[in-house]
Amino acid sequence: MSKEKIVVIADFSITPIGLSATSIGRQIAMAINAIKEVKGIKYEITPMGTVIEAEKLDTILEAVKVAHEALFKAGIKRVESNLRIDDRRDKPRTMEDKVKDIKEYMKK
Repeated sequence: MSKEKIVVIADFSITPIGLSATSIGRQIAMAINAIKEVKGIKYEITPMGTVIEAEKLDTILEAVKVAHEALFKAGIKRVESNLRIDDRRDKPRTMEDKVKDIKEYMKK
């Protein structure tokens, strides 16, 4: 039997500031494309942010850093982010099983 790995799950949103338009979808796509290049990252895009998962906190923080740098390289002068981290070490958890548990509770 293989031992499940402990993972860190984070909710991350990034906002470019100072654009002339109200839409930021193109810039968010740039940030997500940068995150995709970080080894060991799993991600799920949501309407209000991105959930990211990795075995180590450092990998999560690296993903946030590369997302910021991608926007700065695109010429954006100011970037704001929110990051919420769930670093649970008493048992293995993934994005999927957290959602599955909530759906099970909803049935009761």
